[in-house]
Amino acid sequence: MASFGLGKMSDFLLPTLSRKRDVDCIIRDTLDKVLVLRFGRAADPLCPHFDEILSKTSREVSKFATIALVDVDSEEIQVYVKYFDITLIPSTVFFFNAHHMKMDSGTADHTKWVGSFHSKQDLIDVVEAIFRGAMKGKLIVSCPLPPERIPRFQLLFKDV
Repeated sequence: MASFGLGKMSDFLLPTLSRKRDVDCIIRDTLDKVLVLRFGRAADPLCPHFDEILSKTSREVSKFATIALVDVDSEEIQVYVKYFDITLIPSTVFFFNAHHMKMDSGTADHTKWVGSFHSKQDLIDVVEAIFRGAMKGKLIVSCPLPPERIPRFQLLFKDV
């Protein structure tokens, strides 16, 4: 894997992926756990806050989830940025046993979580819901968070 993000010594260091091969491998090799991929960049105002939540949460969810950061500025990553239509950052995509997990959070886009989470517990609740649904064979789960804690963005459709 590429470089590692820096955090407080008490925090887990999260891998930062900047090569397509690394993303392919982590998706393929993360078995029986939810894979949480945060697409973003360190220089974006929301990403450091969200990365801190991810880092502080990684130990608590380590039995059922793996968390990694994906650098959207990497040329090799553009195939994933386009495929998942990452237009707003941070955006988070979830997988389970190499299957893309979707979540109905009352927004128009079920393929990813756009924005940060309000708290560490919100992230834990979402990852647990995805894990429980995946263990039952579901590929889409309902968001366990109340509507006021789900970020809302105006979706713009190009070429429609």
